[in-house]
Amino acid sequence: MWKRLLSNPLAAASLFVLVFIVLCAVFAPLLAPRGFAAQDLYNKHAPPSVAHPFGTDDLGRDVLSRLIYGARISLSVAVSVELFVVGIGLTVGLIAGYRGGWIDTVLMRITDVMLAFPDVLLAILLLGTLGTADASPASSMTLVIIALGVTGWPPLARLVRGQVLSLRKREFVEAARSLGATDSRIILRHILPNLLSPILVAITVDAAGVILAEASLSFLGIGVQRPFPSWGRMINDALEYYRSKPVMLVYPSVLLSVTVLALNFLGDGLRDALDPRSRKR
Repeated sequence: MWKRLLSNPLAAASLFVLVFIVLCAVFAPLLAPRGFAAQDLYNKHAPPSVAHPFGTDDLGRDVLSRLIYGARISLSVAVSVELFVVGIGLTVGLIAGYRGGWIDTVLMRITDVMLAFPDVLLAILLLGTLGTADASPASSMTLVIIALGVTGWPPLARLVRGQVLSLRKREFVEAARSLGATDSRIILRHILPNLLSPILVAITVDAAGVILAEASLSFLGIGVQRPFPSWGRMINDALEYYRSKPVMLVYPSVLLSVTVLALNFLGDGLRDALDPRSRKR
């Protein structure tokens, strides 16, 4: 898989970009010149310098430090949400696809109802009800993770169900069943391993949507609250000064775009690398 993935220039470049961003996020306390909330009101909107490579914002906070910590916020939200999505979506999809009958009908109708509405819209309604704007920064981040996780599982559930419907009729599953294997053993030993590849591709692409959704919610003021430096919040703060300091708007926008594009390109590369039909060509 790795050989095929790295032979795709766009996927390989995206992987290296994401590894760099992840390393910056993990080692943010070591790499950031300042704390993300440290203010210097006598040094507002300072130009780039040795002390502040990307300058400072309207409160004198170091922009580079906030961008690095913003990567940590975005990636933490994405990973946490995907754990929610996989936990709920995989469970629902496995039960619906393997059991079938009225259980499948009920679970899929619930899934269809949720798919009828954009997940970001559902997240906005949920966060508005929970009052994220009045929550502490840490609590608001937790609420964003819960909202995006609870509303983001239906696509994965439908994907898993379709795969299980196909796999449960395969010869190796029928052979295991004829030998007396229990349902749990069939699912864990024969069906679940065959789901790993499509799930990996799905969550990679979905992580891009999660990061974009988190930035959108923070931009609207109902996502991660100050002083946590979400990229969406930084874009919102920079709008007030986009005429006099347009570069303040460019930094978080470019980072957000690059991260989302890299995840999408990596997802496409993983799909090609893990596709058995592609390996035969």
